[in-house]
Amino acid sequence: MSALPLSTAEVPRRAAAALERLRAGRPRVHAVMNTVAQKLVADGLSALGAIPSMTVSQDEIAGFVARADALAVNLGTLDAARRAAVSLALDAAAARGLPWALDPAHCDYSPPRAAFARELLARRPAVLRANAAEHDLLAVPDGVVSVRTGEIDRIALAGAALIVENGHPWTAAVTGTGCLSGAAVAAFLAVEPEPFAAAASAMLAIGVAAGLAAPHARGPGSFEPALLDALAGLRPDDLLRHARVRHEQS
Repeated sequence: MSALPLSTAEVPRRAAAALERLRAGRPRVHAVMNTVAQKLVADGLSALGAIPSMTVSQDEIAGFVARADALAVNLGTLDAARRAAVSLALDAAAARGLPWALDPAHCDYSPPRAAFARELLARRPAVLRANAAEHDLLAVPDGVVSVRTGEIDRIALAGAALIVENGHPWTAAVTGTGCLSGAAVAAFLAVEPEPFAAAASAMLAIGVAAGLAAPHARGPGSFEPALLDALAGLRPDDLLRHARVRHEQS
C-alpha cells in the first residue's frame, strides 16, 4: 500500500489554510449540477466563499468555464442536452488546464449513465466523488483521487486512504448534500493545487459544518438551513479543533 500524500496531523492544517484562501480569493466555480440540488449547491458554495455559476446552455457554457477557477460535473438529471454541455465544459476546462471534479450521480441506476461516467473518467478528473454504490461500479484511474462519501468519508489515492469521521446522520436525509460535497471539492481545488489535500479539505469542511449545525436543528427540515449557516460561519480554527481523521487500516 502506498503512503498518503498527507499525514493525519497535516490534514486539518492544510484544510484550515485552504479555507482561508477560499474565503479571501472567492474563486469562481462552474457547476454542471442536477436540477434537484442546484439551489442547495449554489447556496452552499456561496456560504463557503466561492462564486457559483450553473448554466448548461450549449451556447454559454464554454464562456462561463473560461472565467471559472474550477469545474464540478454532476451527472444527475442527465439528458442529451446536458451530456453535450458536459463535453463542451470539459473541452473548455482542458484548454485552460482547469481542475475539475466528477460526481457520477446515480450511475448505478443507469447503464448509459455509467458508460458516460466511464468516458468522463478517461478524461481524468482531479477527483471523483461518489457514494458507495456509484464508487464500486467504476474503476478509478491511477492518479485520480477518489472520495467515497457515506456515514464516514473515505479519500483514497494509489491504494492508500484517509478516513474523515466528522459529519452527522441528518446529512443523509437532506437531498443534495452529496452533490454539495462534490461541488465543495471543486471549490477547494480552486485554491489547493494538490487534489488529495483539496478533497480532504472539502470533506472535512462539510463534515465539521454538519456537526456544528446539528445542535441548532430539530430534524432534517431545519438541518438544511443550519448547515448553510454553519458553512457561512465556519472558521479555520473550527477545522483544527474538530477534525476527526485517521488512516484507513489495511
